[in-house]
Amino acid sequence: MIMILLTVVHVIVCLFLILVVLLQQGKSADWSGTFGGGSSQTAFGQRGTATILSKATTAAAIIFMVTSLALTIVSTTPGGRSVVPVNATTPAPAPSTTTPPAETPATPPAATEPAKDAAPAAPAAEPAPAGQQEKSGK
Repeated sequence: MIMILLTVVHVIVCLFLILVVLLQQGKSADWSGTFGGGSSQTAFGQRGTATILSKATTAAAIIFMVTSLALTIVSTTPGGRSVVPVNATTPAPAPSTTTPPAETPATPPAATEPAKDAAPAAPAAEPAPAGQQEKSGK
């Protein structure tokens, strides 16, 4: 809640600061500044009374800095909201597809011992005699 309030105040102060700075008139915006006179004779310009715009600029700049620091402090405090849930578990890594497959035995274990309840296996087809193979190819 405090984060939202600080953000709203910060944005309003930013807009106000931009507006006040743009409304101010430059130091040598008069005719004497155009031809090198006026404030150009002193090191830092003329020291005059502060106008309402310059006071508003100073106040807005101070508020801007304070809200910036406050937002930084509030956003970095431990125990704040996080995008990672507290009870999140780390998922197991997926198996790599580049690992070679496990070696298979020469004879599968099911073929060495016949199952007691299984039906007898069908007899393997016998190869045809050599003479019949040549005739069937024609």
